[in-house]
Amino acid sequence: MTEQRVFLQPAFILQRRNYRETSVLLDVLTQDFGRIPLVANGVRKLKSNNAGILQPFHLLSISWAGKAELKTLTHVEMRNNSPVVNGLAVYSAFYMNELLSIFLHQYDPHPDVFTTYYKCLLCLTNHASLERVLRIFEYQLLVHTGYGLALEYETATQQALQATKKYRFSKEHGLLESVHGNISGAALHALKKQHLTDARMLLEAKLFMRSVIDSHLQGRTLKSREVIKQIYKKSTK
Repeated sequence: MTEQRVFLQPAFILQRRNYRETSVLLDVLTQDFGRIPLVANGVRKLKSNNAGILQPFHLLSISWAGKAELKTLTHVEMRNNSPVVNGLAVYSAFYMNELLSIFLHQYDPHPDVFTTYYKCLLCLTNHASLERVLRIFEYQLLVHTGYGLALEYETATQQALQATKKYRFSKEHGLLESVHGNISGAALHALKKQHLTDARMLLEAKLFMRSVIDSHLQGRTLKSREVIKQIYKKSTK
């Protein structure tokens, strides 16, 4: 296998875990190469200058090399305009990271997903509505990764969505009209336009997107979702 060398690629760290005595394994979202696994050797040494940089939500420029699937990080530096995510927004950002790890295959480039993720992190930095940012991110992620959400027509009849009617999502059949559906046609139009400003529409979009995402998880649970649920429970006591 030919050795790959890549220089100063825009990237975000999705996950990191300790490896051996002084190294870390990184799951990295890059702009042009998709998700890639990297090993950062020696960054846990006391004299390492990179330990504080190699953290989630930092916009980085990274270089790597290697012949195997697991590449070796050779250089990292912080880029300008890096998001600063804090407070409750951190848990929302980790939720986005978990979705990326599930819906993106390694070495499958998705520049549009990278751009969407970056923009959503900036929105979280600017204290935008967490619920609105997450709904936009979920929708864009599914669209850009080919899971598709056709929000113009009801699948069975091919009739245009009507604002006052209710709909539900079926993994096998797509968007179906249902009196017991969890989202209105009006909320679906708002979701497609990414213009969710009404509290009721935000709630409907949340329930709808959860049913769509859960249909692709194959029984897996999202750790970040459970953490967020516990945080909100404590904050309302």
